[in-house]
Amino acid sequence: MIERFLHHVRDEQPAADETATGARARLAGMFPRTALRRMTHLGLLVGSALDGVPLGPEDAVVFASTFAETRALEDFLRSFPAASPLLFQTSIHPGSVQQVLIGRQQSIARLWPLAGRTRLVEQALLTALLEPAAHVALIGGEERGTWMLEHNVASARSFAFATILTRDTATAAGRIAFTPSTARDDFCPTLENFTAALAERRALRWSGAGGTWVLDWL
Repeated sequence: MIERFLHHVRDEQPAADETATGARARLAGMFPRTALRRMTHLGLLVGSALDGVPLGPEDAVVFASTFAETRALEDFLRSFPAASPLLFQTSIHPGSVQQVLIGRQQSIARLWPLAGRTRLVEQALLTALLEPAAHVALIGGEERGTWMLEHNVASARSFAFATILTRDTATAAGRIAFTPSTARDDFCPTLENFTAALAERRALRWSGAGGTWVLDWL
């Protein structure tokens, strides 16, 4: 069995109609003014979820998102034929985490950006469990799309979460464990479902990636 313990479990689930402009007003106190105006909606949500978490140069970050900076990508595609280099830069995965780290002037040991759909949560958790750093920030989130949502290439909701995984049980809020087994793969939680489970402190159990997964709370 491989396990890590969850510390600083925090999520961001804004109102359905919140835009990046609205998030900048709501979260303005968390970011340097020079960084705030350049941040995407997802970058703001990720930064809020990470607020108060000191990351060090020996720490690692695992970031999971299916669609990443959707609104920036939509705006970039709308800018053709006079394509905007700035919008292109902010539309690239994992721009949201990079915006937060740059704003903090924070260096880390490794950044693992992951994308996927049906088993993205498993990929992110397995990456976090196998990462050798003592402290691993596991982060995920999406931006709500507009016209790209009509083509099933965007999220219907904006949300983000962040938690710190360590091997230390002291003051831990929860635990994620993977036990190798021959069980057949079954339904893997979506990134949105996993975020809700963290927010509600709800236990999860499923099989996939050659083993059984358990999220429980202490």
